[in-house]
Amino acid sequence: MTSKPVLTLEDAKRIAAAADAEAVRHNWRVVVAVVDDGGHLLYLQRNHETQFGSVETAIAKAYAAIAFQRPTKSSEDAVMSGRLIHLALPSVIPAEGGVPLLIDGIAVGALGISGVRSPEDGLIAAAGQAALQKKDSQ
Repeated sequence: MTSKPVLTLEDAKRIAAAADAEAVRHNWRVVVAVVDDGGHLLYLQRNHETQFGSVETAIAKAYAAIAFQRPTKSSEDAVMSGRLIHLALPSVIPAEGGVPLLIDGIAVGALGISGVRSPEDGLIAAAGQAALQKKDSQ
């Protein structure tokens, strides 16, 4: 039997706090969603001024990032370059802001951000992702 690392609720809260800190630093109002390795919601945080449509979008970005084990920006880039087949794939969100979360190189979950423009969502997601990588390297 093999063993693998898991994303804990404590990890999810730390990731969300780092992402939120980046959003607050820029005065951006966003939703932060963290899912486990099965795409199930583990933690959600929404700024009270963020449009409610961003809740499902953040969750969908996180789900797509773990389902395909790559950032959602890769699908955004593919669609922008004319590879429209990505629009027909299940669970694909062709917008930056979803990133897989890795521990020891193993995908343990994902982070999804929604609320501002795609590149800004991506910047916030990178800050959250870095919080897990920082812990992982200690």
